[in-house]
Amino acid sequence: MQRTSFSTFKCPAARALESVGDWWSILILRDAFQGLSRFDEFQRNLGVAPNILTRRLKHLTDEGLFERRLYNERPPRYEYVLTARGRDFFPVLMALFTWGNQYLPAEEVAMRLADADTGEDRDPLLIDRVTGRAFHPEDTILVPGPAADDAVHERIAQMKAWFLGFDA
Repeated sequence: MQRTSFSTFKCPAARALESVGDWWSILILRDAFQGLSRFDEFQRNLGVAPNILTRRLKHLTDEGLFERRLYNERPPRYEYVLTARGRDFFPVLMALFTWGNQYLPAEEVAMRLADADTGEDRDPLLIDRVTGRAFHPEDTILVPGPAADDAVHERIAQMKAWFLGFDA
């Protein structure tokens, strides 16, 4: 089955999924944040087929989330190092981790997030950088950005009408 490309979509969530929108890519990024950087480390930890891992690492590198660096010349071996763009995925990963644990029975929680210095549990929350307020669906809307075309303006107007409870 051919995968749909989101590269031309106007929605930033769809465009982000173009970069990291499959489970293997997200798990590779998870492992990179835990210090893994080499092909054999990712393969051993994930149990993923080499051809799939090769494609995902190439895609993540092409998308600018990893930089590929030679660490051994004979035979040539590369490591995959998170770039600034890759490191910026960390809050997304923490949100997924938190959401995943939230709906597991307590006895099935195998890993928790903790402060590296104190070992105290951490509980991520998405907050507005300017106001310090938490994000909630009830008080957050989309507005057109500078690249919004007529279709985006129309779609946002329809969503706003739905949010406010009237027909556009």
